[in-house]
Amino acid sequence: MSAEYRDTEKFTSAIQAIFPKLMHYLNAEENRELTGLGITPSQINALLVLYLHDDLTMGRLSSEIYLAESAATRLVNRLVNLNLVKRRGDEKDRRVVRVALTSYGRELARLVFERRSFRFNNLAQHLNESERENLIVSLQAVMRVFEKLELTGATNSNAKK
Repeated sequence: MSAEYRDTEKFTSAIQAIFPKLMHYLNAEENRELTGLGITPSQINALLVLYLHDDLTMGRLSSEIYLAESAATRLVNRLVNLNLVKRRGDEKDRRVVRVALTSYGRELARLVFERRSFRFNNLAQHLNESERENLIVSLQAVMRVFEKLELTGATNSNAKK
């Protein structure tokens, strides 16, 4: 680790400088990959989760896309109306609702998945092996900490003080 970022204040300043630029880039890329598809980023996130893990319960889908189950239900309603997903009851438990992609939804998700794969392959080609590994390990660490903070309710505790 660079000695410069061992200091929490310097680390925080560096993240504050990088984050807006990174978010701008990621948002611009997402807008490009969704151009002409007529769907929102939230909708494509749900489709991509279902593309990778088809036939999920509503509870699992809402967890995977980081939405409350009521918000996920509204999102799925819109996707059903667009003929991108279908709902069905669970064979073992009538209270459980399962969500799966339609053939149209699968094609749309595949298209966006391929666009993202192209973009990330391009990124990988511009990073050396060590940088690629460090990036993945670092992003996994960031997600682990965010998930832990979310579970403990600590994400906003300092902002309230």
